Order: sequence, then C-alpha cells, then structure tokens
Amino acid sequence: MESLQGTFLLATNEMQDPRFVKSVIFICFHEAGDGAMGLVVNQPLTDVDMYDVLHDFNQDLDVTSLPPVYYGGPVEMESAFILHSDDYISVQSRQVMEQVYLSQDPGLLVDVAHGKGPAHYLLALGYTGWGPGQLEQELCGAGWLSLPARAGDLFLLAAPDMWEKVAARYGIDMHIYRDIQGTA
Repeated sequence: MESLQGTFLLATNEMQDPRFVKSVIFICFHEAGDGAMGLVVNQPLTDVDMYDVLHDFNQDLDVTSLPPVYYGGPVEMESAFILHSDDYISVQSRQVMEQVYLSQDPGLLVDVAHGKGPAHYLLALGYTGWGPGQLEQELCGAGWLSLPARAGDLFLLAAPDMWEKVAARYGIDMHIYRDIQGTA
C-alpha cells in the first residue's frame, strides 16, 4: 500500500470505537514496516484550553481569543503535538506534506504566546497510532474513508463542520454514505 502520510481518515458509521465517531484523523506518518501515527483534528477538548497549556510554559497572554486544544488520540495524552503552517520552522519541525509540519517543540508554543509563531497551527494532546500492517488491515473494513488532505482544510475548517466538509470536497455526502454503508 502507498503511504497515507498527509491524508485524512474519516470515520464512517461502521466505526465501532466511540472515541472516533465522526472523527477526522490527519495521518502524520505512515511506513509499511513501522506503522502509522495521526492526530484527530476535529475534536476540541472541553477541559483543557490554550491558556492552560501556555500557563504550563509560564507564558501569560493578554489576548481574548485562542484556538482550542484538540484530542489528538488516546495514546500518550500527556504529550503535545503541534501541526503548523510552513511560515514557521523550528529545528524539531518535520514536514508531513506541502505547507504542513509537525512539531513537539515547546519553543513553538512560547513563540505563539509572543505572537511570533506560525500563522496557522493546531495543538493536540495525544495521538492515534497503528502498528505495522494494522492501519492497512483496518482500511480493508468499512470503518475508515481515506481522502487527500489540504492544508486549508486542516487549519481553516471549523471542527464541527470538518467531517462533512472534507467529504463534500470530494463529492461525498457522509449522511448518504453512512446510510448506504449501513444498508450494504
């Protein structure tokens, strides 16, 4: 199977795991022999916000609006992952696809606090992971729909709309798709 790095996985109605219902996962890494790693990018956390995260880095802000912190997945929920635009590159930034980088550099968050960070970023706690061959096996079932990702969709679509709008970009109505899958 070709690498899925830089693609979206959209959960279908066949998804049995309640943690991933209507989720959109951005695949950050995928190698056949090593497995895959991705971040859920449309599930904002309700109990943690950017103020909490920046406060942990001793950064106080005077801004009134900060983006949400996302549930990246069930693995290593204490770890922070930052997807960001290509106008800011740190030594720890790793390119995932054109215009999108992944980092765990706490300095990036400090720069965000001081208005010197990337124009677009998404902070997620935890990640979703698959062992070698596991993602490929799951894709043989009906639980995931794989679609090409766009940086604009990743950074600019509102979380509640992302699942439907990403699918609609490719002519898929997830409600019809869900109904068809449910009756098949």
